[in-house]
Amino acid sequence: MNVSSLSEALVKASDELTGPIQHGSAAGRVYAKLRRLIISLDMPPDTVLSRADLAKEHGVSQSPVREAIQELEKEGLVVSYPQSKTLVTRIDVARARETQFLRLGVELEVAKTLAKARDPELLLPTFRILKLQKMAGEDRDIPEFTSLDRLFHLSLFQAAGVASLWHLIAGRSGHIDRLRRLNLPDPGKMANVLDLHEKILTAISEGRLDDVEGHVRTHLSGTLASVPAIMELHPEFFNESSDT
Repeated sequence: MNVSSLSEALVKASDELTGPIQHGSAAGRVYAKLRRLIISLDMPPDTVLSRADLAKEHGVSQSPVREAIQELEKEGLVVSYPQSKTLVTRIDVARARETQFLRLGVELEVAKTLAKARDPELLLPTFRILKLQKMAGEDRDIPEFTSLDRLFHLSLFQAAGVASLWHLIAGRSGHIDRLRRLNLPDPGKMANVLDLHEKILTAISEGRLDDVEGHVRTHLSGTLASVPAIMELHPEFFNESSDT
């Protein structure tokens, strides 16, 4: 499987596992596309969303657009003002910390479960994804690197037989995902991610539980540790009162 087809697989899997709206429905398609655009920062904070324009763009009525926007509001990615407008929100650091707390607990158990299993076959898809992510890193292809990063972690959940838990985390990860996207261009960030991915996989395959926990904790704490620097570089993405 090449990089392009892996990305397509990621989009499909991410939509199915993240979307609270029925996958494949009109509302589900609008929701998935808007969420991807917001997470990728192609729709930055304060972007105005017009229901009429979105309905026309997607060839649907305003009803599914309204449903999609309501779901995005639940995650805090947009805010609607009655009789006025809908805006993409700025990044909520406190909400990002909350989501990361949840993810750390779950992903530690996923990694430990795989380390105890000591089954190399379970990790083959993840090792293949890592190879492709290294290629994306060499090309400095941030969108591709980001997609493969998400697929890397999703594949671990799949290997542990708990892929449905990705829904629980991914459906709350909009703010932390936007932080990661802002953090990726920093010098050395991609190399650091790849290094820790390799260390995590090696420790899991060798059943070294202490190293597994240490590497996972280090990996998942990196972006939040960089929040002050990210906010200094990109103040327009945050509210003045954002928690640091």
